[in-house]
Amino acid sequence: MILGYVLSGLVTGAIFAVMGSGLTLSYAATGVFNFAHGAVGFLSALLFYELNQAAGLPAWLSALVSVALFAPALGYVLHRTMFGGLAQAGETAQIVATIGLTIALPALGLLVVDLAGLPSADATSLPRGVGPHPALSFEVLGARLDTDQLITFGFSAVAAAGLWAFMRHSPYGLRMRAAVDRRRLATLRGIDADATSALAWMLGSGLAGLAGVLAVSVLGLDATAYTVLLFASATAAVFGRLRSIPWTFAAGLALGVVQNLVAGYTDFLEEVTGLRTAVPVILLFAGLVLLNRSRERVAGSAAEDAPPPDHLAGLPPWRRRMPWALALAALLGFTFLASEYYVGVAAQGLVLALIFCSFVVVTGIGGMVNLAQAAFASMAALTCGWAFSSGLPFFVAIVLGVLAAAAVGMLVALPALRLGGRVLTLATLAMALLADQVLFQVDAFSNGTIGWPVPALGLGFADTSDPRVRVVVLLVLIGAVALLVRNLERSASGRAILAVRSAPAAATTSGLSAPRTKIMLFALASAIAGLGGVLFAVSKGSITATDLPAFSGFVWLAVVVLQGVRRVGGAVLGGLIAVAVPELLADWGVSAHVGAILFGAGGVILAKHPDGVLTQLAELRHRRRRAPAEPVPAPPPVQVEGPLFRLEGVVAGYSDSTVLRGVDLAVRPGEVVALLGANGAGKSTTCAVAAGDLAVTSGRILLDGEDVTAWPAHRRARAGILLAPEGRGVFPGLTVEENLRTWLPDPGPVYERLPQLAERRTVLAGALSGGEQQLLTLAPALVRPPRVLIADEPSLGLAPMMVRQVFDVFAELRSRGVALLLVEEKATEALALADRVAFMRLGRVTWAGPRSEVDSERLTAAYLGVR
Repeated sequence: MILGYVLSGLVTGAIFAVMGSGLTLSYAATGVFNFAHGAVGFLSALLFYELNQAAGLPAWLSALVSVALFAPALGYVLHRTMFGGLAQAGETAQIVATIGLTIALPALGLLVVDLAGLPSADATSLPRGVGPHPALSFEVLGARLDTDQLITFGFSAVAAAGLWAFMRHSPYGLRMRAAVDRRRLATLRGIDADATSALAWMLGSGLAGLAGVLAVSVLGLDATAYTVLLFASATAAVFGRLRSIPWTFAAGLALGVVQNLVAGYTDFLEEVTGLRTAVPVILLFAGLVLLNRSRERVAGSAAEDAPPPDHLAGLPPWRRRMPWALALAALLGFTFLASEYYVGVAAQGLVLALIFCSFVVVTGIGGMVNLAQAAFASMAALTCGWAFSSGLPFFVAIVLGVLAAAAVGMLVALPALRLGGRVLTLATLAMALLADQVLFQVDAFSNGTIGWPVPALGLGFADTSDPRVRVVVLLVLIGAVALLVRNLERSASGRAILAVRSAPAAATTSGLSAPRTKIMLFALASAIAGLGGVLFAVSKGSITATDLPAFSGFVWLAVVVLQGVRRVGGAVLGGLIAVAVPELLADWGVSAHVGAILFGAGGVILAKHPDGVLTQLAELRHRRRRAPAEPVPAPPPVQVEGPLFRLEGVVAGYSDSTVLRGVDLAVRPGEVVALLGANGAGKSTTCAVAAGDLAVTSGRILLDGEDVTAWPAHRRARAGILLAPEGRGVFPGLTVEENLRTWLPDPGPVYERLPQLAERRTVLAGALSGGEQQLLTLAPALVRPPRVLIADEPSLGLAPMMVRQVFDVFAELRSRGVALLLVEEKATEALALADRVAFMRLGRVTWAGPRSEVDSERLTAAYLGVR
């Protein structure tokens, strides 16, 4: 019997493995965790079903079209329209935009089915599998399996082997792994990171499509089931650390086996409802906590999710408040003039707005993406209902409910002390799903499917059974939360929160407690969500375990971020829109799928404007008021005859900080120009600008007379501009040979010149010594010399013997006509090699001339920053 459980578990695990591998591939190559991965699988399964049922195509051909053509094409389109922009956006925008797709893609497919009059596709549909229909049964090692199960496992194994061969033995796979290892360096080696990302999305979507088609005979055409499949597969991806496809695949198989064994041999767990089916969620949470401790900045660091500029800062306070005062007056007028039904709809929207305010606290202020808010709301409402039904006064029951939500919030905050970013997001969702599947299924707590009755809130002169009273009460509560948020932002605690969010390490060294700050934020946000949950129950008159499912928090976050998660106004607008749009579509007789599609379109917009609608409107008003700035003329360029590579009047910097202020440099073929100066003078920034790694604000960059200013880094590299970056220009996760093949078709000549590299060709580059890594960086230039070599601090951290060897390489390249721009702290070695020297200070070239004119006084002035 155990063998049967293992074999059938391997079949289920194969689906987890395929989908998890696609998730890992796309995340590792692009940095975007695709919550819509399950939706892509659903859309592919839907197409398979319609091609087979409506068009009459054979099952194998329908599967081929869906998996090999449609799914990769969909991945490419999504890359062009959304994912390409999301790669540079903050984590919150990435999460929300892909959540939008999770809702929009299935809705788009179902809307097309409805409009085209195709066979209905819903949870009641019974699609066939890819194999014979009905499925044939076989006995394998004493266990009964059918043809669909055998095909599922077989195709999964073939897909895994094919993906491994592609990634390990094809040039495209090598480029993709290089981009995963060090994306910036890959572009400097001529690898088009955008094309690599597009290929990753196509392959990842193809794997999602394969998993969807293989699972369709089991899951049917229920879009929610595919989202659940995504999170089960995410467990496998987490155990692969979101980087290793082989480990992800193995973890997926193991997960299927473990789930089957738990279901078959743990009868004692039947007493705890939902616990056996929650195995993937439990393993997901355990894997996140144990295997994925953040080693970088966490909790939405400023570098990833910087606050937008306040475009209304120059307006007087009354001008800033006037639009909201007018909106409040309009809402109150609507409340007392509209019909009771529509006032009830507005009240429902304000209930959601109150819950959404919790996102403003934890995500907008704290920078932590928490998807457990629906669980907090449900916890408070169920606790309130249980306490009231137990005979406690209603006010006391409300307080207990809010306190219960705050307590659970503090419990959820514990992973936040250890995790950050996407990992924290998945951990909070795992805890919400665990509460949904286990805690809220305990009859003593939720009262089964009946739930708890919750009375209206009495105010003496009226109660909240009147929707008008409900609106006023909710507006008062939201106003109180807004005041709380404003005071929090302006208080010492608010400054501590901002410090912990922007730079946790610096905040800790300043005496601030990051754990205390995070726990406080989670507790406050969960209390607000809990209060909203209680008001939800009051409005409905009862509460059950299914009224506020965990996936609601999944959608709620997306709604409020689309409007603006940093402001309470965004939460209010999001709550009203979340209720009003479906109501309007129903009144107009428009399919409910249209609203979901519009929501997905909002995700596309968010990829381009990640700070939400309110910030975008403020920016538009600011642009209309702002007078055009007078252009600042660049300084006249220094004319040099016959240069191969030239920078003319280059101005560049990072964000709002200007570093280079009119840099002029020229390098001739077969010439070494040493760029010297003190730390902070702008030397490394000059190298980044020259290689295309940093865009210029003004000025020009010329290669052999051709303007290459607008060229991206990979195009400049292909044209012969090679940057050896500061530190080590190697891919540490690739072997020596694989590093060489990113630039050379045949590394053989390198091994002849540098036998020490030949001896270590199968060793990972990250395991080499510093000197060997620097030789590996420069070795391809000896075989395929670039036209221009830019070396930034090449002797950094090297032993003297290795420094001599590196400079011997530079001398050889100069003799072969390569133009070298050399940035070096060790002035003695640089001056010994240089033909010309340029000194930098505060972003400007203060002197440039022949090496023979450099004396000790001029050198001292350059390094000490004196004139």
